[in-house]
Amino acid sequence: MGNQLQERVLCAVANAVVITDSTGTILWVNPAFTLLTGYSREEVVGQNPRLLKSGKQGAEIYRDLWGTVKSGRVWRGEVINRRKDGSEYTEELTITPLKDEAGKVDFFIAIKQDVTERKVLERQVAFAQRLDAIGRLTGGVAHDFNNMLGIILGYADLLRSSLPEESRAAEQVTQIRKAAERSANLTRQLLTFSRRQVVQWRVLNLNDTISDLFKMLRRLIGADVKMEFRPGADLGMVRADAGQIEQVLMNLAVNARDAMPRGGHLLLSTANAQLDEAYTRQHPPATAGDYVMIEVTDTGTGMTEQTRAHIFEPFFTTKEAGKGTGLGLPIVYGIVKQTGGFVWVYSEEGQGSTFKIYLPRVAAVDGSTEAQTPANIAYTGSETVLVVEDETALCEMVVSVLEVAGYTVLEARNGHEALDAASKHTGPIHLLVTDVILRGGMNGPAVAAAICPLRPDLKVLYTSGYNEEVLSWNKLAHPGANLLQKPFDTVQLRRRVREALDR
Repeated sequence: MGNQLQERVLCAVANAVVITDSTGTILWVNPAFTLLTGYSREEVVGQNPRLLKSGKQGAEIYRDLWGTVKSGRVWRGEVINRRKDGSEYTEELTITPLKDEAGKVDFFIAIKQDVTERKVLERQVAFAQRLDAIGRLTGGVAHDFNNMLGIILGYADLLRSSLPEESRAAEQVTQIRKAAERSANLTRQLLTFSRRQVVQWRVLNLNDTISDLFKMLRRLIGADVKMEFRPGADLGMVRADAGQIEQVLMNLAVNARDAMPRGGHLLLSTANAQLDEAYTRQHPPATAGDYVMIEVTDTGTGMTEQTRAHIFEPFFTTKEAGKGTGLGLPIVYGIVKQTGGFVWVYSEEGQGSTFKIYLPRVAAVDGSTEAQTPANIAYTGSETVLVVEDETALCEMVVSVLEVAGYTVLEARNGHEALDAASKHTGPIHLLVTDVILRGGMNGPAVAAAICPLRPDLKVLYTSGYNEEVLSWNKLAHPGANLLQKPFDTVQLRRRVREALDR
């Protein structure tokens, strides 16, 4: 094959090709090299390949590279290089030594392939796998923990109602209840992180949501930090869970406070935003469209580029042991992504940080806010309720609460006991209250599917502290079903039972 044909072949190769002499001086490059690096052949011939170095590689990798090829062996590896325009890329590199007739290395041929997109995809897949594994673990822990918290909350309410209003014992029970509520908030965070929390979607004005939260944030952040809220004019509406949005803001505010140990300024603001294709190309995974933006800016210590690259990874934290779980920002990321939005972070070391949260804008819907229920409603009844719960103490608590509220209660510890109770009871059964997940071979939806054909007027209320099934809500067996998330207190239980019966 002649030299002309050889050059035509090398020029047609899709991968970048570089030929150097034994000292590393570039003798020839193909057009694919220019496409990859931005340098023309004229700009690099006579130069050393080190002009591509990004500084992201340790010296040891180059010692290994040169030691290998100078000994006449092929070297393969990955390096991060820098293009002419300053942008970085990851390349898969193979360097083959060429020897003369005497066996001396006199040329090197380097084949380069851009694998930047593949590396990004690999990181995303690995992150998703870690998130899923940790999510399964935390979701399972939260399920069991919520059962225990439900028992504590329920019996605390029952005990509190039997004590004199101003007694010391009543105050002690109140403190027990508050501790259980704080623990329930922790399990909600775990469920949010694992995406197994029941989401109560509503159309919200974020100015109202943030205004309602602002006073509590002030108390949380402390006097050393000046807080300011600048609501955007004519702000659009978003479809989100108000509690989750509050959780996002609280996590960001706490992080900002920790980044300002000597005080500083924390600014929350909102605005409408319209993102075009040019913006989204520079800010993946954003998509073009109309958004509402929440901006949280602090004057704290800021972050290095390396830290910023890991902040949404589970359990990554720069705080001292015992002062941070590494769950705050992953929870923010999970909530925003679940809501259909994205987060963009701007930060430099010593210059503070800005988190911009973009949530899709939606049309306003009348009646999007929930009516407040008067606190003095008793939520009583006289109907018959079948309770199916495999946690004995929780089952006994639910039965006690409903009996005090006036209901006739049948109880079962698993699906087979529930079917037996339903078949033996001669009177009507108005409501089935069952955990979604039950031990003994039948889950809650299966129990409902078995009983409902025999009692077509039966209403169903599911309970769950681990809501993987709820993610595919439309697959629950009974079309009239609704769900009460654990842990619940006595008021929530009575209210949801009454609502289910009245539907």
